[in-house]
Amino acid sequence: MIVRPRENWFRLLFVWNGSVLSSIIPQLCFMAVVSTLAVFTHGRVFGEKIPLNTAPFTLFGVALAIFLAFRNNASYERFNEARHLWGALLIASRTLTSQMLCYLPERADTLRIAHQVIGFAYAIKHELRGTDPAMDLERLLGREQAEKLRSQIYRPVSILNEIRYELSNPKHRAQPSDTKLWMLDAQLGEMGKVLGGCERIASTPIPFAYNVLLHRTVYAYCVLLPFGLVDSTEFFTPLLCVFIAYTLIALEAIASEVAEPFSVAPNALALDAMSRNIERSVLELCGCPVPAPVEPIRPYQLT
Repeated sequence: MIVRPRENWFRLLFVWNGSVLSSIIPQLCFMAVVSTLAVFTHGRVFGEKIPLNTAPFTLFGVALAIFLAFRNNASYERFNEARHLWGALLIASRTLTSQMLCYLPERADTLRIAHQVIGFAYAIKHELRGTDPAMDLERLLGREQAEKLRSQIYRPVSILNEIRYELSNPKHRAQPSDTKLWMLDAQLGEMGKVLGGCERIASTPIPFAYNVLLHRTVYAYCVLLPFGLVDSTEFFTPLLCVFIAYTLIALEAIASEVAEPFSVAPNALALDAMSRNIERSVLELCGCPVPAPVEPIRPYQLT
């Protein structure tokens, strides 16, 4: 995802990276060609005039807009829930670290467990994106534990189980009381809920039939539109049709990106920045050096 500073209204008119324009240029070029052909043939196909006017397109456009709104709302609900889950992960990570520091100050392995908490966040990020977590896990957990996790299928679950074992193992010094152990385990439970919620979103896409129906409807509307406008708009038909097609096709493209909040698309969640934020927050609580945040980038840069 692009992490960018807030832009003013004028710069937003010319933003390229982060918009979906670059991905729909072929479709817009196709629409320009179809609209130009409609102008030069006066709305005829194989010599036959297509009897279309603006009235049916107005009614159909309203219905299409409602359908697009439903699709975008469904996509944004997934995006918003994913963002809430990662917010809950930040809160649980901070709370767990703070509880260990305050209620178990005599433990010598608190910093190591704090690194496991950070490693849990990075392991979730890599699992959701399908990327290799080896570098981050080795940096945070050490080579031995990272090698042990390499053979695991559900690495975040293994890390969470290891944290729970470390906190409850009676062989360790300063074994917490039942009350303290219950408080610590409650935060581990919250972290487990976050993992399960993210896995549910990642493994349950919007039904394919919705995507197919919306895709076919948008393109059918855009292809037929020039033949309904050509008699009234004449040589302005390509300009109007390309602009309308940009609006509809871009909305569909945005909905597709937002519906997959854990991808690396420009409009997905900034998991790199959020993972780094968890790392910074936990390390600061432990009194350790804090890495630099993920800075907003210029419009011409991509993460």
